[in-house]
Amino acid sequence: MPAYNSLLIPEHFFHIFNRAVGDEKIFRTEENYQFFLRKFQEYVSPVAMLYCYSLLPNHFHLLLKIKTLREIENLYAFKKGKKMIFYDNKFISEFIMEQFSNYFNSYTKSFNKVYNRKGKLFIDHLKRNEISDEFYFSKIIHYIHVNPVHHGYCSFVNEWAFSSYKLLLNQQSTLPSTEIFNWFGGREQFIQFHQQPVKRRNKP
Repeated sequence: MPAYNSLLIPEHFFHIFNRAVGDEKIFRTEENYQFFLRKFQEYVSPVAMLYCYSLLPNHFHLLLKIKTLREIENLYAFKKGKKMIFYDNKFISEFIMEQFSNYFNSYTKSFNKVYNRKGKLFIDHLKRNEISDEFYFSKIIHYIHVNPVHHGYCSFVNEWAFSSYKLLLNQQSTLPSTEIFNWFGGREQFIQFHQQPVKRRNKP
């Protein structure tokens, strides 16, 4: 089985996913979903570009492209007050993971305050897998968008409000919709690719 602990390397694509601890929910209301995305922009967008996502009550999936080494270096210098020197991919990946840790910690603190709870909300290990070939890239975009259908939260991919599918189609966000459509050969081909049958399971 994949280890799901790939180093986060500049200008590479990654499937990032995580879930809540135990039977907890990460998202209880629509505002929670929106707040999670705003926190992403604050903490993660400086190191990674979001291509697509799906947020479900107890877990999430993101497809990201890590930004350039120069952009990572600039952020490191801004946050640490010194230049990044004598580094390797492991060092860079750890710095990027630090941004994710800050992201989840900030969200958890706000969530706990709103719902009068204590303790961690996400499992400790953030799973990530590098997108290594063209077939996998297409497959993971489809997988992320149909995940709510797979888990029984809706019947069709365009029904779930908390994924990037409709945003891409309506080009209503900063997501790189044109780039993604071109990958599939066009907007209609993108839609057609998402019409494949989805294996359903009961809600988790």
